[in-house]
Amino acid sequence: MKAISVHQFGGPEVLTISEVTDPSPSAGQVLVRIHAAGVNPADTYQRAGTYAIKPALPYTPGTDGAGVVESVGEGVLTVRPGDRVYLARSLSGTYAELALALESQVHPLPASISFAQGAGVYVPYATAYHALHREAQARPGETVLVHGASGGVGIAAVQLARAAGLKVYGTAGTAKGLELIAREGAHTVFDHTRPNYQEEILQATQGRGVDVILEMLANVNLGNDLKMIAQHGRVVVIGSRGEVTINARDLMGRRGSVHAFTLWGLTPQEEAQAHAALQAGLEGGTLRPVVGRSLALADASQAHVAVMAPGAFGKIVLVS
Repeated sequence: MKAISVHQFGGPEVLTISEVTDPSPSAGQVLVRIHAAGVNPADTYQRAGTYAIKPALPYTPGTDGAGVVESVGEGVLTVRPGDRVYLARSLSGTYAELALALESQVHPLPASISFAQGAGVYVPYATAYHALHREAQARPGETVLVHGASGGVGIAAVQLARAAGLKVYGTAGTAKGLELIAREGAHTVFDHTRPNYQEEILQATQGRGVDVILEMLANVNLGNDLKMIAQHGRVVVIGSRGEVTINARDLMGRRGSVHAFTLWGLTPQEEAQAHAALQAGLEGGTLRPVVGRSLALADASQAHVAVMAPGAFGKIVLVS
């Protein structure tokens, strides 16, 4: 089979495609023929060797993927060959034509969701679900601001928040991105390239502030986020690319709080709850992954450049 391999940490150029031996499932394992693999910012950090989780070299990148079960090992009961599935992590990496996974890492993919969309389920939607419902404990009727709402996690958060009965604000940096997040459920959208957009958000709340902020780039926005939250407001940090300075008094006066987590730190119970909620949303149509760009598996290096570029628009996937 063809797979992307990383033999040394570095820039996108270290992603090389080659022929490797087809994996075979052992007991409790599932072999999936990958039709699409999701590309996430965390993949680029791992490739560069700067992420907290550093895989042993050589390795095949990729956490998200979707395809058809090729074969199963002894004892596997929940899926069988021919089933459409999405992957929530794997044993061998999803940037490949075949991926080996534990039975617990394989989840049903409804017929209404394409493989490309399925490749954008786990990291974006599980992250957004945990941020909104577990960390922020958002309640119907509250206001939520999704920063960088036109990317994979942002779109997931908009759809989940709208389905949960929240008032949804979203930001993006392009006209195309603003149109997308409005279409996906944001009640009001804001251009975060405008110098006064934070004031526009506060004006939209009649000066009260927002109850929850989901923050994708804390090193840029967190200091200003704390000035926009309402009394007892919560900021959930989903992404950050560096250090940040804040004024703790902005939190103290509002009795606010800042939460943070990584998807890899979720407990098995939290993962199970997230997948149950996501499955219901995918089947019911309230959750609809948006694929912004599809690239060939051989173009993985190009995908790693694109996923870190400004102006996010939906999910980037590799198709094989």
